[in-house]
Amino acid sequence: MNDIILFKEESYRITGACFEVYNHMGSGFLEAVYQECLAIEFGDQNIPFVEQPNIIVKYKHHALKKHFVPDFLCYDKIVIEIKAEKNLDNIDRAQIINYLKATELQLGILVNFGHYPKLETERFVNLKKV
Repeated sequence: MNDIILFKEESYRITGACFEVYNHMGSGFLEAVYQECLAIEFGDQNIPFVEQPNIIVKYKHHALKKHFVPDFLCYDKIVIEIKAEKNLDNIDRAQIINYLKATELQLGILVNFGHYPKLETERFVNLKKV
C-alpha cells in the first residue's frame, strides 16, 4: 500500500486556511460568505489560487458548450469545492470527482463549512492520473 500523501504541503496549507475561516466565522453562513472569506485567507497566506475558474468539459476530444466552475483552483493543480451544508452527501462527492475527471488533475478537496461542531474536509484523488 502506498502511504505517500499527494501534494502534502499544499494540502496542509489549504486546509489550514479553511480551518482559519471556520474558526473565525463558525457554521451557519451561506456558501458565498465562506467563498469570499476563503479567497481573502488564501491571499493573506500567499496560497496561489483562481476563484471560480471555467473548466472545459470534453467528449471524444470535442469541447462541450457546458463547463464546470469549481470554487477554487489552488497551485494550478488542486481543485477546491466548498459547501455550507449540515452534512456532505454523495452528490457533493460526485461533483468533485467529476471536476477531477474534467480537469484531469490529481487532487480535489471537498470542504464543508456548514457542519457543526467542526469543519468537514475530504480528499479525492484521481487514480487515473497518479
